[in-house]
Amino acid sequence: MNLVPVTLREACAFVAAHHRHHPAPRGCVLVAGIQRDQEIVGVVVVGRPSARRLQDGYTAEVTRVCVRDDVPNGCSMLYGAAWRAVRALGYRRLVTYTLPAEGGAA
Repeated sequence: MNLVPVTLREACAFVAAHHRHHPAPRGCVLVAGIQRDQEIVGVVVVGRPSARRLQDGYTAEVTRVCVRDDVPNGCSMLYGAAWRAVRALGYRRLVTYTLPAEGGAA
């Protein structure tokens, strides 16, 4: 598996096809993907925080992470890549949310 650049359009199409309960996000600060055998198998979309109090210019939010079920550790790979990328852009914090029913495991 490799990290690869993807467009927001490609990430949104992947989310629309594979995410369990959320639609694709509208905008982004950055997007990245995981590729295996020339096929995108996971994406992360990072944008501005949805919570008004977090919109300080130094906080970014993972608005979607979506990985196929047959990709072990894909979410961790994408979260790590997202954090490294936003930190390189000058952000100081990266937040994300999970539903209570999700339990935080991918």
